[in-house]
Amino acid sequence: MDADIIVIGAGVVGAALAYGMAKQHHRVLVLDGADRDLRAARANFGLVWVQGKGADTPAYTVLTRESSDRWPSFLTDLTDLVEAKVDYSRRGGLTFCLGEAEYTKRAALIARTHNYGGDTDTEMIDRAALEHLLPAVKLGEEVVGASFCERDGVVNPLQLLAALHRAVALLGGKIMFRNPVNKISPISGGFRISTSQGEFHAPRVVVAAGFLTPTLTNPLGLIIPLRSERGQLLVTERLAPILPIPASGLRQSFEGTVMIGVTHETVQDTAVSVSSAAKLAKRAVRIVPALASARLVRQWGGLRVIPPDRAPIYAESADYPGLFAAVCHSGVTLAAAHATSLASTMATGRLSEEFAAFSNRRFDVQKCA
Repeated sequence: MDADIIVIGAGVVGAALAYGMAKQHHRVLVLDGADRDLRAARANFGLVWVQGKGADTPAYTVLTRESSDRWPSFLTDLTDLVEAKVDYSRRGGLTFCLGEAEYTKRAALIARTHNYGGDTDTEMIDRAALEHLLPAVKLGEEVVGASFCERDGVVNPLQLLAALHRAVALLGGKIMFRNPVNKISPISGGFRISTSQGEFHAPRVVVAAGFLTPTLTNPLGLIIPLRSERGQLLVTERLAPILPIPASGLRQSFEGTVMIGVTHETVQDTAVSVSSAAKLAKRAVRIVPALASARLVRQWGGLRVIPPDRAPIYAESADYPGLFAAVCHSGVTLAAAHATSLASTMATGRLSEEFAAFSNRRFDVQKCA
């Protein structure tokens, strides 16, 4: 065997799992795809976000809160190991509400997620409280308030991904880039992985390859249902600090640029459009009128990996023990959980009951219902 565990995919999800497994002294080999493969970290808003997550999936709400609480220690361990900076802050997060209708709708969503876990980490605040939080910002007239979650934070996703890759290597693991996987074949005692650079063998395999995951797992009966959703973002020139607290769809980066987003489009390409740029910019200016004079320097689009109910899928094969899949569109937020509890249970060769709610079998139940 070439490793104890082979992880397919070196994005944030796969890299966090590989880091967690290597930290537990498992021999880990990570097989990554082509340079131009779609990667969430390259088109990511960088939020470590709790509020509103799992509004219809209680287990997702709980997992997100747990991961957010683990983030500070997770990042400290990671940066101490790699001796590199990863920009991160946890000052809470906002979702702005334009008009009473948005405020009422948001309040109902937050109330529903509170009912799941009994943890009131998110509160609705009025305009006066919002102005107190953002003393350097003159808010637009339509802003009536916001939801505020003390657990929310923000990170530089590119720095995070680079640190995870470095950590895997320092812990004795290996990442083979530009080595797309073609096929997974069960063999005696494990699996044979056929790639562009040859064959590799391990008793356990975790597929965390985003949209490519079903092409590798479905032929073995491990069915992973996914769809794509495009999100477009805008970035301004660097500005003086005005937004100390990140918001959903509007945040100031550590370098001073303001990121404006995001769209939710049911398309399968990463193209950008003038209409989306205009829509995003218009809402941003309604929230912070001063942004009207800021110059836009970049626009890009990325694809979210979306399971049918938007919650993560952590699946194991019933026919081929040792074969797992891990896919989600919250890889940054859940990185701390992936590197700890999920990595630990997958390394044992069996998912624990803690992750039963995220099995792909839940979609079979929904079809029967």
